[in-house]
Amino acid sequence: TVHHDVTLVRRSMEAMGIDYQILFPGNMLQLGTHPQPNVEAHLSLAYNRWLCERILPADDRMRTLLYLPLSTPDMCMRIIDEFAEKKGVTGFMVTSVRFNPVHHNSYIPIYRALEERGLPLAFHAGLTWSDEFMKQLDRFISMHAISFVLCNIVHLTNWLVHGMQERFPKLQVLWIESGLAWLDFMMQRLDSEYMMRPSEAPLLKKLPSEYMRDMFYTCQPLETSNIALTEATMKAIDAENTLLYASDWPHWDFNPPSLIHDLPFLSVQGKRNILGENAMRLFNLPPVKKKAA
Repeated sequence: TVHHDVTLVRRSMEAMGIDYQILFPGNMLQLGTHPQPNVEAHLSLAYNRWLCERILPADDRMRTLLYLPLSTPDMCMRIIDEFAEKKGVTGFMVTSVRFNPVHHNSYIPIYRALEERGLPLAFHAGLTWSDEFMKQLDRFISMHAISFVLCNIVHLTNWLVHGMQERFPKLQVLWIESGLAWLDFMMQRLDSEYMMRPSEAPLLKKLPSEYMRDMFYTCQPLETSNIALTEATMKAIDAENTLLYASDWPHWDFNPPSLIHDLPFLSVQGKRNILGENAMRLFNLPPVKKKAA
């Protein structure tokens, strides 16, 4: 009676005890590098329409961040206008594997529209060998370690240095699937550069690291090989109030909820926040009514 994808989502939610599943277009993470912008634009429109018409209505627990084809700003505005009020739409997402500077003036109406609607904007990292630097890597482990971080590093840097947090102070921004280890590096690196050359970022009223603590992040894939570094990173970003649990199921590197639950340095409330309450606040989700046993 429902689409096969709905059945698979329900199975994964039941297996991990998850109340809400935020769906991402995993098969489209590299679409932003397509040489024909119209292809990205119309595939994203079709995907978003299919998701809103065929998938989301089947279960109130399924939500999504809809794909924005940033290569075509006009189509982004059309998608926001058409789907922002649809059932299950909790915000919009940009796939970070693309070569468009996120601070470009053509994108300003997009960010304004999302801010006015109170909908978050997410940047989802991905893998690519098409970049000239990435072509030098000849192992998947090398590419996976670098690519999923590099694309978000570039977009985050442009977002901060060009004062987008000051221009859109009410727009909530989420960075997805780059892990956490890169964040304290970016905080210290950007703070150091900014303090030496603040004239190049005239819109900033505080340190880049302070703006970073105003944004949200997902844990997946969480690096725990050095638990002391993991703790320091979470402290740097105020993880108990800014971090969202993400499973990335069914990929090979997925994280079960127990990974957050078992971290010894988090408070009980902090674990509750990361495992659900931060997401409920960001996405304005109602509490799930549990069925009686």
